[in-house]
Amino acid sequence: MALEPWITTAAGIKMPRLIYGTAWKKERTADLVEKAFKLGFRGVDTACQPKHYHEPGVGTALRRLFASGITREEVFIQTKFTSFSGQDPAACPYDPKSDLATQVATSFKVSQNQLGVDTVDSLVLHGPLPHMADTLTVWKAMEDLHEAGLAKQLGMSNFYSTADFKRFYDKVRVKPAVLQNRWVGETRHDRALRAFCREKNIVYQSFWTLTGNPRLLESGVVRNIARSLDKTPEQVLFRFLIQRGSAPLTGTCSDEHMQQDLDAWKGSWELSKEDVVKIGALVDEDFSDEE
Repeated sequence: MALEPWITTAAGIKMPRLIYGTAWKKERTADLVEKAFKLGFRGVDTACQPKHYHEPGVGTALRRLFASGITREEVFIQTKFTSFSGQDPAACPYDPKSDLATQVATSFKVSQNQLGVDTVDSLVLHGPLPHMADTLTVWKAMEDLHEAGLAKQLGMSNFYSTADFKRFYDKVRVKPAVLQNRWVGETRHDRALRAFCREKNIVYQSFWTLTGNPRLLESGVVRNIARSLDKTPEQVLFRFLIQRGSAPLTGTCSDEHMQQDLDAWKGSWELSKEDVVKIGALVDEDFSDEE
């Protein structure tokens, strides 16, 4: 299966099929992002959430990369608005007492300053708020940024109820181009949500793809396929998702694993249709990694 390394989303945005994630990297963020891009990554995911992301470090890396000759047009930049419930109260990037629309606008200005860019390719809501009305208010503020040309596409993250996501989708004017979720057995690998995403041309971005799936990685099916291709089980799982139309995130800090992940994305090898079916059946069956 000859795959282009980029997906054109429903919003018309060119997005790599594998994205470098920056959560929990703290002061190492700048050096790791720079290393990842020099090895071949072209997409980065961050958030305006000091609790878990060091967005200024991403900005430092981008400035270094642009100075080295990589152009802004080559780089896919995705950041997130995180509601107050997901923030460290001592380090919130906006005034939590302000109205929700102001929180979104302020958070985005902070992201612009920290990243050193005027526009981002993708702005993601880090998770739905407790009440749908508030989620829609935040989304409307994100739509305003999109319509002003500052966020080229919008997305949602950590939304695990298929029924509620469908309700949300029907109510919003600018439809989400991506859904970024934890891809684990406990949520049945978002089987119903992924089907809805395919129906609506929403790109599913997986995270915790490796960490959350030890049983899949250790399964005889995946290991035998990996052995036959002279690849690692981790590469096989990433390639499986990529061939099925998803865009996984990887946050590895290892040079070796970065190169292996890049080979799963850009390498000329592929999984056969039979192998994709075998792994797909295992994913559908392996609903939980808990004994």
